[in-house]
Amino acid sequence: MGNQKQKWTVEEEEALKAGVAKHGPGKWKAILIDPEFASKLDNRSNVDLKDKWRNMGAGFGRTSISISKANESIDHAVIAKNRNASSPPHSPKDVKNVQKYSAMIFEAISSLKDPNGSDLGAIVGFIEQRYEVPPNFRRQMSLRLRRLVLQGKLVKVLQRFKIKDASLGTKATSKQKDVKPNPLEESSSSIYRETVKEAAILAAQLIAEAENNELMEAEAVQELERVSQLAEDTEMRLTLYQEMTQQCFLGGQVFLG
Repeated sequence: MGNQKQKWTVEEEEALKAGVAKHGPGKWKAILIDPEFASKLDNRSNVDLKDKWRNMGAGFGRTSISISKANESIDHAVIAKNRNASSPPHSPKDVKNVQKYSAMIFEAISSLKDPNGSDLGAIVGFIEQRYEVPPNFRRQMSLRLRRLVLQGKLVKVLQRFKIKDASLGTKATSKQKDVKPNPLEESSSSIYRETVKEAAILAAQLIAEAENNELMEAEAVQELERVSQLAEDTEMRLTLYQEMTQQCFLGGQVFLG
């Protein structure tokens, strides 16, 4: 490995070009361990690849000022990447709390005036045309619609939502005012309604928990990918610094790609 006196062959040069095209300049370790190029570059080191790429006209910095500026740029890039990955998106000023979500839903359903009710897509589309919303707004709307149904403020029929009309209950009561209820039937009906209501609440809670778990799993995968990328960047920088230190120790010149 690392025989600098050995002349580069055409096959090695082509492998180096293909490796840079695939992984990018400076990714010398990744090129060397890539099975596609490993057999052709098995007699070369990271330093060999870097020097050869420089000699082939890729262009590298030659002064200590360039090295310092490049390191500073790398540090700023890593810091900016970490800040963007760790900072949660800011909630738009027009969408601040759950109360506004509910008001937006009622406004959308009332304005759309669909006799069959409005589905999730129509409600979200109406709100997006009038307000600035966060990226995960559709999921939040889905959860809020389910909550309003459980609270009895909305009625859901065939994936469509309507505002519950309180006058319906009043009309039904007046029509049956003179009818004497059967105590046994009334008791059975009450138990049935309570059982159905409890089952609906339990089902909605299970659905909400499943969706929250799915969202948490997705966020965990994104965080793992971010940390893995950061670890890879750190490893590549460490390798580069080790090579530079070795070259300085041997009295050679240090170049940065």
